[in-house]
Amino acid sequence: MNIKNYVISLFATMCFLVTLPLKAEEPLKIVIEGGIENALPIAIVPFAWSQSANILPVDITSIISENLSRSGRFDVMSEQDLPQRPTELNAINYGDWRKLGMENIVIGTISLTGTGDYDISFRLVDIYRQKQIAGFRVPAKPDKLRRVAHQISDIIFEKLTGIAGAFDTRVAYITVRGDSKKGKTHSLKIADADGYNAQILLESPEPLMSPTWSPDGRRIAYVSFEGKNSAIYIQDVLSGKRAKVADFNGINSAPAFSPDGKRLAMTLSKDGNAEIYVMNLVDQTLRRITNHHAIDTEPSWAPDGQLLVFTSDRSGSPQIYQVSANGGEPKRITFQGKYNSRADYSPDGGYITLVHGDGESGTYRIGILDTDNGYINLLTTSRLDESPSFAPNGGMIIYATSGINGGQLAAVSTDGRIHQRLGLQAGDVREPAWGPYVK
Repeated sequence: MNIKNYVISLFATMCFLVTLPLKAEEPLKIVIEGGIENALPIAIVPFAWSQSANILPVDITSIISENLSRSGRFDVMSEQDLPQRPTELNAINYGDWRKLGMENIVIGTISLTGTGDYDISFRLVDIYRQKQIAGFRVPAKPDKLRRVAHQISDIIFEKLTGIAGAFDTRVAYITVRGDSKKGKTHSLKIADADGYNAQILLESPEPLMSPTWSPDGRRIAYVSFEGKNSAIYIQDVLSGKRAKVADFNGINSAPAFSPDGKRLAMTLSKDGNAEIYVMNLVDQTLRRITNHHAIDTEPSWAPDGQLLVFTSDRSGSPQIYQVSANGGEPKRITFQGKYNSRADYSPDGGYITLVHGDGESGTYRIGILDTDNGYINLLTTSRLDESPSFAPNGGMIIYATSGINGGQLAAVSTDGRIHQRLGLQAGDVREPAWGPYVK
């Protein structure tokens, strides 16, 4: 976890890199390791399907149930324990549900339209008040059924918790596979927040690093070592088209989109030392933000676009500093512990997640810094955790951790009570970035 890990030695041979049309991968497997005690009980009744002779391509009810279960905030009733299976309000026997302690149920219907699309209706019902809390009718193309299930899950989650859901979002991450004989393959991938629809954006025998989403979720910036030096690229998620935006002598690393998507913060050493720069993406002009003999890296934007935080060892060990996005005198904001790095702002700007180490035991954990009082609360207990990234609703943090077969993705709630592991079939998984809401 040395701050100088960004400088990677390169072989003299030129390498081969392939940009690919989106390629399906095995889904991530999500395991819930902890949740909230006395989670909210809820029942998801299988939606009535008008074409019983045909099988739906996607089990919407199961997706909703799995989403709510893995959030750690809901205790979803097993389908086999349902006392009845109503699909309309007037068919609900409220007494039966109250006897089981059920507070809310979800009912719905799915029908096939004349155009081959689907018409989905659902209702979220409060059992004790005998009242509908939410209800929507949603048309969907066959290939959008899973996304509709995520959108329904988001509505239910927000209505019952008061927190916006983040099921209809995506994550980006890097995987490394291979061995000493065949060599390694580095892949940049994206997947739905539930681990499905995993797709390869890019493959290379050389390292790929630091993926970061644009605010509209249409582009990803990343670092590639496909030449004799690191370079920063921006790639369109749908088309695969990409452009090289930084290929200066020395280090080109740690890209971060501004909240308006018009600027890209990055670390460059083109002038002799690793410093923070901001690039205007319209004309690719650069503004140098820091000027110090120490190593400054890993910039991250405040939600208002006015401030940047970054990692610097100017105090003798890696710590987090804050500076105006227009430059100026940086201010140190972490004082707890001998190692703090990889800062990422919460969507509301009230917190910063980071990697925290004591500098002695070699243990690095995910923490959350209160920007008001400077206190760091540790959220994880593993030995080697890194690359934290907030969900767009600010409720969860995804990060990379060590597993039996190498790196794995994991997530933790901002209060530390909910823990998840996202496992892959094979490969070392690292550097996750949680994507924004996409309309």
